[in-house]
Amino acid sequence: MPRRQPKRGRSWLNDGSCIRLRPLHKNHVWSYDFVSIRTHDGRALKLLTVLDDHTRQCLAIKVARRTRAYDVLEVLADLFVRHGPPKHLRSDNGPEFAAKLVRRWLARVGVQTLFIQPGSPWENGYVESFNGKLRDEFLNGEIFYTLAEAVVLVEQWRRLYNTVRPHRAFGGRPPAPETIKPSSWFLRMPQLLGPPMAQGLT
Repeated sequence: MPRRQPKRGRSWLNDGSCIRLRPLHKNHVWSYDFVSIRTHDGRALKLLTVLDDHTRQCLAIKVARRTRAYDVLEVLADLFVRHGPPKHLRSDNGPEFAAKLVRRWLARVGVQTLFIQPGSPWENGYVESFNGKLRDEFLNGEIFYTLAEAVVLVEQWRRLYNTVRPHRAFGGRPPAPETIKPSSWFLRMPQLLGPPMAQGLT
């Protein structure tokens, strides 16, 4: 019978990447990954998914036939402008993420990269879980005939996921429900003021 191995902690890799770093607040840790699908004609599509690990909000899903390091930078730059840069960005060691161009640019804007161990997708569990929901709840039930169709439908699903779909971690609330601040003229509409007696009118 083999000897039982003692438990050991392994929070840090040799390159300084922290596997078990838990997100503590919004923009603390983002993660990103790829999902592969095909259009009806058999041609490949790559979906780059970006997730805020703390809020569980899907920040972007970039749909393209091919995605290179420059495309990853374009998506990240747009997200950094809209949301601010995260403190950490977690990913696998794919060439699009580990490219010198991407790592140097992230270092210049002050974002620390966290690379998981090769062949260990569970170490990037937040985005892997999201990708599983994306595939099970949406991609497996759709036939995409064109790239343009996939772009539109995927973005519709992303917004539904963020604003409507309940999430167990938040007590059944969606990660980023849409809220609207009504204008003052809207609040003065008679339909919202109640019956005349309630308004003190005779």
